[in-house]
Amino acid sequence: MKKGALLFVVLLMLVASGVSVMTAQDAVTLQMWSRDSNQDFLRELVDMWNADHPNQIELTIIPAADFVTRVGVASAGGEAPDLLPIDLIYVPQFAQAGNLVEIGAFIDALPYADQLSASHVHLGEYDGGRYAVPFAAEGSVLLYNKGLFEAAGLDPEAPPTTWEGIYEAAKAITALGDDNYGFYFSGACAGCNAFTFLPLIWASGGDVLTEDGLSATVDTPEVRAALEFYKRMWDEGLIPPSAQADTGTDFFGAFTTGKIGMVGSGAFSIAILKNDHPDIDFGLTFLPGQEGGISSFAGGDSIAITSSSQHAAEAFEFISWVLSDEIQLQMFAARGQLPLRADLVDNEFSREDPRLITNAEAMNLGKTPYSFVYNQLFNDANGPWLAMIQTAIFQGDVDGAIANGQAGFAAILGE
Repeated sequence: MKKGALLFVVLLMLVASGVSVMTAQDAVTLQMWSRDSNQDFLRELVDMWNADHPNQIELTIIPAADFVTRVGVASAGGEAPDLLPIDLIYVPQFAQAGNLVEIGAFIDALPYADQLSASHVHLGEYDGGRYAVPFAAEGSVLLYNKGLFEAAGLDPEAPPTTWEGIYEAAKAITALGDDNYGFYFSGACAGCNAFTFLPLIWASGGDVLTEDGLSATVDTPEVRAALEFYKRMWDEGLIPPSAQADTGTDFFGAFTTGKIGMVGSGAFSIAILKNDHPDIDFGLTFLPGQEGGISSFAGGDSIAITSSSQHAAEAFEFISWVLSDEIQLQMFAARGQLPLRADLVDNEFSREDPRLITNAEAMNLGKTPYSFVYNQLFNDANGPWLAMIQTAIFQGDVDGAIANGQAGFAAILGE
């Protein structure tokens, strides 16, 4: 569907649904706010749009630590920007607060609506409405050093598909000595472990929240087994001691030393390793469940239109442009970024490096916790998620960790 026709359809749908839109012929300037991650790519994207469209976008970059608070204050005063790219984990919270425009009619007008990243779309849903679509994608995977696999007598083309497989590979690599370790994770980073540890639970059939995000399900066999799995590798010295205090500063950097066999990571690691560490022969595979199965944490950004906007239709036009074949392939896939549509995963650029296809497939089958209090649960360094992990793995008290984790989650959720 051509962009002009799509805009006309959206206008009709919006008017029918009671949303006020501008119909003036004059060009408008749309405001967009974004946090400072990936800002170079975003600036290039906006410049590309501005060079070819009468409606212009004025981009404001805000430090990530201040972003959510600043948007919240602006929304309360009716002064939020038109376009809001935001970490998908915050979309339920903003939708619940009434800060976003319902865009279900727009989504339905897209010919590839059913190909959009399912987890991004799900986190854009609230109370029967739809408030956001994907804008940037990331998916967690298991990154492994093929050179260390080969040195340890392992098949570098047959990465682990179970927890026992990870354990056995980690044991063989650690046995090489010379400060080589089989596995790594950032033991003092709450968010890192949501990204790489939760998928192990999901792939095993468990979860820590109900589907609606309103109740805790921490005290389950799957969570217990995952904690005991990490504890086993820690107790046997398969993880370097430095992991315990790592707040995330070495989340990926540890692997670049060439001394780590396996680590949970994401699509961002592919380009960095290829460009900055060509000496490391690496592979990536899906994060497995205890006895098989696969999962991933589907991360990245969604994009929404704020309730403050007076230019909803024009903002929708930009979103449809971003999701188009041309931009998804020439701006996203060509730069090693994951496409936001499942039908574009296999493309001329990803076929040059099948690891990109694996990562995109992981993201598209992945999950993201749906929660109105995500930060308090999963990102707080003093919250119940990280406390549970540290107590179980480093202090060896799995029972106490799970009991406190369940209670801590329930308290935050108001159960």
